[in-house]
Amino acid sequence: MSKSSKNIKDKLIQKKPRSYLNRDFNSFRSELLDYSRTHYSDKIQDFSEASMGGLFLDMAAYVGDVMSYYLDHQFNELDLETAVEDKNIEKLVRAAGVKISGAAPATVYVDFFIKSGFETTSQGRRPKTSDLPIIKVGTTVSSNTGVVFELGEDLDFSKKKADGRLIASYSIEKTDSSGLPTEYLLKLTGICKSGKTAEETFVIGDDYKQFRTIVLGSENITEIISVTDTERNEYYEVDSLTQDVVFKKVINTSDDSSLVSDNLELLPAPFRFISTASRQTGKTTIRFGSGDASTLDDDIIPDPSEVSLPLFGSKNTMKRFSIDPNALLKTRTLGVSPRGTKITVRYRAGGGLSHNVGSESIRSIKNLITKFSSGTPSSTISSVRASVFIINQAPAAGGESELTLGELKSVALAHRNSQSRIVTKQDLISRIYTMPANFGRVFRVGIRSNPNNPLSTIVAIVSRDASGSLIISPDTLKENVAEYLNEFRLISDAIDIVDARVLNVAVKYSIIVDSISNKELTIQKVNSELKRYLKIENFQIEQPLIISDLINIILNTPGVMSHVSVDIIGMSGNISNREYSNETFNIISNLKKGVLMVPPGSIIEVKYPDDDIIGSAE
Repeated sequence: MSKSSKNIKDKLIQKKPRSYLNRDFNSFRSELLDYSRTHYSDKIQDFSEASMGGLFLDMAAYVGDVMSYYLDHQFNELDLETAVEDKNIEKLVRAAGVKISGAAPATVYVDFFIKSGFETTSQGRRPKTSDLPIIKVGTTVSSNTGVVFELGEDLDFSKKKADGRLIASYSIEKTDSSGLPTEYLLKLTGICKSGKTAEETFVIGDDYKQFRTIVLGSENITEIISVTDTERNEYYEVDSLTQDVVFKKVINTSDDSSLVSDNLELLPAPFRFISTASRQTGKTTIRFGSGDASTLDDDIIPDPSEVSLPLFGSKNTMKRFSIDPNALLKTRTLGVSPRGTKITVRYRAGGGLSHNVGSESIRSIKNLITKFSSGTPSSTISSVRASVFIINQAPAAGGESELTLGELKSVALAHRNSQSRIVTKQDLISRIYTMPANFGRVFRVGIRSNPNNPLSTIVAIVSRDASGSLIISPDTLKENVAEYLNEFRLISDAIDIVDARVLNVAVKYSIIVDSISNKELTIQKVNSELKRYLKIENFQIEQPLIISDLINIILNTPGVMSHVSVDIIGMSGNISNREYSNETFNIISNLKKGVLMVPPGSIIEVKYPDDDIIGSAE
């Protein structure tokens, strides 16, 4: 190239700077075409689509378009609000401090009945206490649909109150010819939780490994019951490996046990672990600490002289003090990493909406674990065990499907800026929705201030049954929520947990169908669209029902020319053999400017959409 032509090219480059704002194929190709014609017109003149020059432009523009797309995509994947890939959302949710869990198990009160003989006392005949057993934790029962529940507490039929009476209620089952009782029926109620208990053993090698991990084989694990090694060391689950103490429940055996069933103890936890569940695989991973289990470490702060790097050669002085950073991780500050042992893990798995079985559906005993007093005859043990039967008077509740990615994102956005305490309403909602699955799960939460106490907050909750309909949350679930929130609330705050009012409604509408459409098919289409909109998953506590949204859905259905009317009807009690909530409210007084407002702490539900969405056509 001559010197003069090079100067001309340099001047052209200075006059027309490169653009870095192109983002798609067309803009890249246009800029490349303009650039080529300006600077390389003496080399090639044909840049048509069928030419070699056009091929080069298309290839370069294609590469630029792909790179631009993936640059935008990867940048969006760094933000929880714009991320779309499952694995990235899962990482961002964990980074926000939200613990991912699977489907939640259901809890239910189950009545256990046993039959016993009699003994004569100064007050007359009563059940023979020496024959009464303890039904132990781990006893499993099942419903008529095959859902397995496990007893979560010991039921001691021989336990007495302070006044000497049995804590178990009893009635006379049989009498002799003179009318005196010869057999009693005793009842105790225990809390049972759905799911199956399993146990796995892992052989740990003798090599030291920081933050050792093991992956459990089952999916949808809701609770890790215990982790022990061959030296009988018990590993405690913590929120983070920096947590070195845990709270533990201990059965209260003192005289006030009727008022306080458990004592709470603060225990050191040198052996600890954290657990993480993966939505991708459904498996749960246990991660231990970094301390070396084979060394004695009784220093709170490591001694630098023990971990300093040795000096080689004949050096009498040194410029700076060197520390081996890897040696600092071998202390027990972050817990102990097991080595040369066997780890045994017991856990419970299973849950979901199908575990919310109905009342009087749990009648079968799969595995009865009992303990009798020493000296009880084997014949008595056999007869008492054979007499045991069970039933649940109330339906199971608390079982819920795992949170969807959209729900996890919503929870994480509210949880991201929170601390390990409840300060704002968003913190409170986030804590309830992320409560450990073994406590049960709340379907919807509503929060409002208490007008009678400025420091108190009213929390309204509601659950779902196996069919997905709203039901009142059981007392067990409310107690679990209260116990869980108590660890995070401020000492000056009060939280009142109440049941949300379920307001069942029906939708009745009338439309005008065009002459070329079938009226019945058009009504079916409208009903289908309204059913999709009125799904309970789309509603929150205290969320109003906007009538114009219903009208818009009706008018946008093919075949509908116009709507005549849309009416909301309250449903309560028993109507046409369909059970509705007993809650009632005045729809006319709550309907304002086309918006159906709901009372505080209430939620709207179309319980039977196939029957409660009623349409007519003209």
